[in-house]
Amino acid sequence: MNKIKSFIIAIYAFAGSMMLTGCEHLVLIQSKGEIGQDERDLIFTALFLMLLVVIPVIIMTVVFAYRYRASNTKATYDPHFHHSNKIEVAIWGIPIIIVGILGIIIWKTTHKLDPYRPLEHENKPVVVQVVALDWKWLFIYPDHNVATINYLELPVNTPVQFKVTADAPMNSFMIPQLGGQIYAMAGMQTQLHLIASEEGIYDGRGYGFSGAGFNGMHFKAHVVSQDEFDNWVNQTKSSPELTTDVYKQLVQPSEYVQPQFFGSVSNNLFDDIMMKFMMPGMEDMSSMSSN
Repeated sequence: MNKIKSFIIAIYAFAGSMMLTGCEHLVLIQSKGEIGQDERDLIFTALFLMLLVVIPVIIMTVVFAYRYRASNTKATYDPHFHHSNKIEVAIWGIPIIIVGILGIIIWKTTHKLDPYRPLEHENKPVVVQVVALDWKWLFIYPDHNVATINYLELPVNTPVQFKVTADAPMNSFMIPQLGGQIYAMAGMQTQLHLIASEEGIYDGRGYGFSGAGFNGMHFKAHVVSQDEFDNWVNQTKSSPELTTDVYKQLVQPSEYVQPQFFGSVSNNLFDDIMMKFMMPGMEDMSSMSSN
């Protein structure tokens, strides 16, 4: 019996060491924002509750197989055994309790982590309009009248409201360490509210397969202080203008696109991108002005 216990402990120790060696790459558990931390805690809580059932079952499987093996003459042999109230209570009661606890937790967190729910914070949210293109991301800051390609700059400890659409096949927008994930679909707008609690550079990308250039559809989210963000906006304003004509060139498929910056944006560009799929004659944006 002691050998079996030692073997089980060795297995868990080995598995734990293997997991720890890769922790630096597990971005989902290295959350740097309120939403990401809440989602990480939910994952760990659900995992812990499920392991309360899984681990005892695995242990009992090994113990029962060893204890009641044919060669063990000391084990009790009872061929007429058919029912035990204690066993019934355990195998039904414990899972019911765990499922009930999980249900309550998921009900509360589903509403709390609703991507459309604005975050309560003293700072005014930064609005970023996101457009999934082939195969790059367009970020428009309507309140600052600047835009970027495959580059995101955000102030720390400030809510961010992402308004997401697509001018390409359906995709999925996500910055894993900040939490959340939302689909980008042509002709409609989805929303995602995030906040970064630490300065740093975080990976973001499209998580929906969208064609040949899918693998290069990633970007860096730079989280900086408010002063640095304001300076970045002022510096970006000296960049070229994002007119409708320039956008028509951007919308053409291209792969592994380097970051680009635009100092001003054509009026209502984000809305026009969505409306082109819903209004006759706007498919090529020909009815829009070039300014």
